[in-house]
Amino acid sequence: MTRVFDEAGTAIPVTVVEAGPCPVLQVKTRERDGYAAIQLGFDRTKPSRCTRPQIGHARAAQTVPHSFVREIALAEPATAQAGDVVTVGVFEEQAIKFVDVIGTTIGKGFQGVMKRHRFGGQPGSHGTERKHRSPGGIGASGNRGHGRCIKKGKRMAGHMGHVQRTVRNQRLVSIDKDRNLLLIKGAIPGPKGGYVIVSKAKTKS
Repeated sequence: MTRVFDEAGTAIPVTVVEAGPCPVLQVKTRERDGYAAIQLGFDRTKPSRCTRPQIGHARAAQTVPHSFVREIALAEPATAQAGDVVTVGVFEEQAIKFVDVIGTTIGKGFQGVMKRHRFGGQPGSHGTERKHRSPGGIGASGNRGHGRCIKKGKRMAGHMGHVQRTVRNQRLVSIDKDRNLLLIKGAIPGPKGGYVIVSKAKTKS
């Protein structure tokens, strides 16, 4: 993340996203595949790190294998063909001002309830001993306390992070076509250098 300044001198926090170039690896049609979609690749990788099917699939589109390959569903048949290259210029051509960003959040590993669910913990005194960060009661009475009354979805300690999340209606502050960069206002899911999918916002134009 960084910040930029508008004409009035106001600082705007932005996330810099490298969004291309993305070659079209495959185009799917309703007649042949039952649905319309376009398959894009990003971040070139060495053929030695890929399988032969991946190499052949990329060769059919006259390109090299890519580390990040995703299929984007389309409402209408695609006008692009395999081998074409999609750049950030499409955001400028369509005058897109707001975007949705899909990413995988940072993994935090196994965490307790205070970090994972923002519990307040137990009292600092009045008899609390070595249980200050515990969740407290987790089940109803019955079954002699064997834990059989814990309801599904109970907030407890466990794995935190590393899940897919979508942030919606993020303002597209600027587009750098020369370096294929998008400046998106605010934070987006994932670590530095992580892969994300940027698309036109569904609820704003």
